[in-house]
Amino acid sequence: MGNNDTVYITGHMHPDTDSIASAIAYAFFKRAMGIRAVPCRLGRINAESEYLLKRFGFETPVLLKDARVSLSEIQLDPPISILPDKTIYEALELMQQSGKTGCGVVDGDQRLVGLVTKSYIAAVGLGDTAYNNNILHGTPVENIRKTISGRTLYDCAETHMNGQVSIVAMTEPEYLRAYDVRDRIVVIGRNTEAQKELIRRGAGMLIVVWAEEVDEAVLKLAEENRCPVILSGLGVTNTARYLYFTPPVSKLMKEKVVRFKDGELAEDVGVKMLRTRYHVYPVVDQAGRLTGYVSRYHIMNAENKKLILVDHNEFAQSVRAANEARVLEVIDHHRINDFSTTQPVAFRNEIVGSTATIIATIFRENQIPIPPNLAGLLLGALLSDTMDFHSPTTTDRDRSTANILAAMADLDIEEFARDLFAVTSNNTGKSLNEVISQDIKFYEIEGCKLAVSQIIVESAVARSHESAAIQPAVDSYAVKKNLDLMIVVFTSIVENGSVIYYAGKRSGWAQEAFPDKEGEEHSLQENLMSRKQQILPGIAKIIEQYS
Repeated sequence: MGNNDTVYITGHMHPDTDSIASAIAYAFFKRAMGIRAVPCRLGRINAESEYLLKRFGFETPVLLKDARVSLSEIQLDPPISILPDKTIYEALELMQQSGKTGCGVVDGDQRLVGLVTKSYIAAVGLGDTAYNNNILHGTPVENIRKTISGRTLYDCAETHMNGQVSIVAMTEPEYLRAYDVRDRIVVIGRNTEAQKELIRRGAGMLIVVWAEEVDEAVLKLAEENRCPVILSGLGVTNTARYLYFTPPVSKLMKEKVVRFKDGELAEDVGVKMLRTRYHVYPVVDQAGRLTGYVSRYHIMNAENKKLILVDHNEFAQSVRAANEARVLEVIDHHRINDFSTTQPVAFRNEIVGSTATIIATIFRENQIPIPPNLAGLLLGALLSDTMDFHSPTTTDRDRSTANILAAMADLDIEEFARDLFAVTSNNTGKSLNEVISQDIKFYEIEGCKLAVSQIIVESAVARSHESAAIQPAVDSYAVKKNLDLMIVVFTSIVENGSVIYYAGKRSGWAQEAFPDKEGEEHSLQENLMSRKQQILPGIAKIIEQYS
């Protein structure tokens, strides 16, 4: 992910099969129309969806956590970097080549350990001599050689350079005695006797300019006095000037750097930038590895995601901060509740049993062929949402669309439905909390915080006798989510009905909306199959009555 032209197509939170399949199918359609579209999910997929994705060869959609753009989704400046032992000169060259004012310093695993900028390097050229001497102290001979394009004539493992620099212009014996060269880096011309005298006086290093060779006697004396000798490839001025750019960047870099994680939101980063005045900020991943650089320019030009909502139209059921994104389209078959935007959107809401029905219709309207595996996925979603046509939300369009999709996928609907619902009703190995959470939707009606979980089971009647285990789990979930009313519906397609459990301080309202038979608890509510058309309207009527 990470492109301003990308459109993210997403279903609702706690995604069901219709939500997942519709996102995948509509993303396919959009790509066929030349639009960069990515199908997304807002949570873990259920066993039914996982079965269908595997059966028809689709990857699980990416998890979308926020509609706001994060740094990982912005085209950052590239992560140019340098190792700590490289020279200041090499860092400056890298910045000049890339046109950047800063450069990250990284270890061998690309983890950020510091930052060097042109302003830090300017301090070398314009700063106090004592500061320059300090960073030059202990600089490896090889660093000096390569920076001044030189040739090392003699080197030793143990040097005695203190970081100070002397340029010897007058080489007569009486003048040489005026120079304090002990442990210093001395820049000298081709005068052999002067070179020897400087070594005898304790020079820490000899850099010879304007010469092709150095006398062997000089090199022998240098070896006796542990004084490295370099033949410079530059003139006097540049040799002296570049010396201060030879230390490793570790001597100059700032270790306490204002950095950002690539998962941080651009708007949060913008707020933090206001507290500082840096031109560029490094961005790292969770392991601390450098991934790029961000500046105010990037934040000012960052746009939140473009969304298409399928199988829902309520921001409360959508991705975090969906109301801050640019919503382009909505394709849904649920009620219209709190949806509003600042810009016009394409809104398609139809009275059918499944969003998959609408998506399949859009393919046919635009004469875009549906591949067999995609037709199978859409058929699975359609059968799931209409509960194999048992839900009262089922329409003739759902049935005719199912027949068309079955023909495209070369599937027998009855046999396919048996396979599908065998997976759907199998909750083996799952805790009650996991079962309750796998297909749950949250609402707020007249100030009442409500959640409705629907679970497809082989036998709802069997669940009516498991109150001792189920009711405490429902009570606990209602408290955990701070709900006024929690409704858990166990639905059996075979038995054509549902058994209901409820919890919360408004649980009496659910008992009134779905009364048990006289003398029974958790009675089988015959023909009660649809959350959208029966359960939600039934409880909403009671809530509105008492509110």
